Amino acid sequence: MATPQKTKPKLDLDPVTVRKARSLARKVGRPIVKLAQQHTTVSVERATLRLAGLAGADPDGTPWVNRLADAVRADVGLEHGLALPVWDALLRGEAEDLSTLAQKASAGSVRFRLPEGRDAQKATTASRKVVGAGVRRIDGRRRERERLVKRIGDAPRQPWIYLIVATGDIYEDIPQAQQAAREGADVIAVIRSTGQSLLDYVPEGATREGFAGTYATQENFRLMRAALDDSSKELGRYVRLTNYASGLCMPEIAALAGLERLDMMLNDSMYGILFRDINPVRTFVDQRFSRQVHARAGIIINTGEDNYLTTADAVEAAHTVTTSQLLNEYFAKEAGLEDWQLGLGHAFEINPELPDSFRMELAHALLARELFPKAPLKWMPPTRHMTGDVFRGYLLDGFFNLAGALTGQGILLVGMMTEAVVTPWISDRDLALQNVRYVMEAAGALHEDFHPAPDGFIAERARTVLAETIDLLDRIAHDTDSAGDPPLLAAIADGTFGLMKRPANAGRGLEGVARKSAAYFNPATEILEES
Repeated sequence: MATPQKTKPKLDLDPVTVRKARSLARKVGRPIVKLAQQHTTVSVERATLRLAGLAGADPDGTPWVNRLADAVRADVGLEHGLALPVWDALLRGEAEDLSTLAQKASAGSVRFRLPEGRDAQKATTASRKVVGAGVRRIDGRRRERERLVKRIGDAPRQPWIYLIVATGDIYEDIPQAQQAAREGADVIAVIRSTGQSLLDYVPEGATREGFAGTYATQENFRLMRAALDDSSKELGRYVRLTNYASGLCMPEIAALAGLERLDMMLNDSMYGILFRDINPVRTFVDQRFSRQVHARAGIIINTGEDNYLTTADAVEAAHTVTTSQLLNEYFAKEAGLEDWQLGLGHAFEINPELPDSFRMELAHALLARELFPKAPLKWMPPTRHMTGDVFRGYLLDGFFNLAGALTGQGILLVGMMTEAVVTPWISDRDLALQNVRYVMEAAGALHEDFHPAPDGFIAERARTVLAETIDLLDRIAHDTDSAGDPPLLAAIADGTFGLMKRPANAGRGLEGVARKSAAYFNPATEILEES
């Protein structure tokens, strides 16, 4: 469990103003939650089948969950959910188990129906029993993590040092990740292969090649978790594992992460919409289910506000980061996540040529820290203004690390001096980790001594960003031109966040969304909402 460094408030933020910001975030977020509750997606339904134990793929590599979902959808539609038609078929003797049923359905030898009356009750009971067993497996993996942390030990200090590996080959990732842990990394993130977020299926098995990353698969999760468990025992501290629950298969990957005991997952409410052009409704439905799974699994989410600053100016758009953090907090808590699971993102992305850039970075970082005092904020290093000058980049990363130490961040992603030049070598990572270790050890508890002047530049800048955040949330909440859509969807369509315009009736994956019928049933959502 992440426990942020305890710091006394330093910005003298008006509590009434802070409450107003959260109230507006709730007002903006509630219609989105209602929208998510009214819809399902193919990935939510496939995730339910995965929780029921359906795994594997056909000879062409198409997962059986996809084959079964497609067959049921062709016969009875998606709007009722998959559970009733699938377990009705099993109870009718069409197959002895889910795997066989999927194979028969793929061959066209099974027809599905929506059961009614007593048949529907039997299918409800049977599906809930099997899916419930899958959720209990996730519960068991959470307890296992808690036992290991207690027995082996945890990282001795905050922030946790978070380092990425990304070779494409899981068997090459493993030794790199283990070496990074020996050099001081507390969290290993296996960055996902470029483009996987746009695949409407989860690949099977261990993968040996990928582009700028390694495919997120259940077997890759299992292999890396086992390797890091070995490293944890070697080092006497539990080493955490991160991957990505985003894109078109967000709910399925969340379920697999829970089953394989991952500890953190990148999971942002708007990233897929803005940067992958995934349909907004699909994304919000999927992220709510995935966060319910994360809440149950004890997984910390990392949100993606840092990405806004790679496309928009980090000074002019600072308030959009804070706005997104408040929305991510609302959506996460509504789905059952607790404060300690909210790795809300922000980044050190102000142009270093700008006068007082470091003071502004401190203002933005301290504002996030004080708005979310119990959250393990994820602090992201400079990327946009890294030029290829590795000496300048190394110094800039040092300033980033110092800002993290001064403002008590919870999770610090290691910056690479070769950012924008090459995929880092192990030697690059070693040097970057040396930079982090020096700054953190030299700074010690410097955050306890850092107190910006009450009416100085840093405090005034933080209050300005918060005021701009409230103005933006207020405009979104009271938008009367949203054509009946939730106002947040209209704001996304207008390019409010990251300068990306994404209308609600377009984007990838729209065809995989269905409005729930009166007969809709999903045992996974029922169980997760009961917890």
